[in-house]
Amino acid sequence: MRARPNRALSLLVTSVVLTALLVPGALALTPSAEPAPGGGAVAPGGAGGTAETGGGSWGAADLAGTADTSGLAVDIAAEPPAQPTRPRPEDLFGADCDTEITGSTVTAYCHNRFAETDLVRLHIECDRWWDVDSDGAPQAVGPAGRVELAGRCWKEVRSAWVSHGRR
Repeated sequence: MRARPNRALSLLVTSVVLTALLVPGALALTPSAEPAPGGGAVAPGGAGGTAETGGGSWGAADLAGTADTSGLAVDIAAEPPAQPTRPRPEDLFGADCDTEITGSTVTAYCHNRFAETDLVRLHIECDRWWDVDSDGAPQAVGPAGRVELAGRCWKEVRSAWVSHGRR
């Protein structure tokens, strides 16, 4: 029986191979670059530094006149991502529910971590056309309360979900 390869080792080998393939393309000369006395490439705008030493700066103005920029990494100033607005504490609502399907039986376990009562209902959609879908009666889950909802189909269950309502 063969031993299973270590995932970390596989990722390390993959990254080394990809680096070996990508580095020569990043250091390649562009068609408009002139060879520098030290053997490197001078930036298209005439700015100093060579590609091998990493000196100089490749800006958008330098790249405007070049036709092929496939081997260059352009530094673009990125603005920070917009932070979503946080909901107000009075808008936080709804019990956290975990649904388990075992054969033809569905069980949902709900826990309300908020200060407002949540009315939860279990909905079950059965797989067979002749099997009746069911919508459970709403049950109130108070603050820090727990409830278990259960239902079943005659045969297979296609889907099950829990709906929430305010009291």
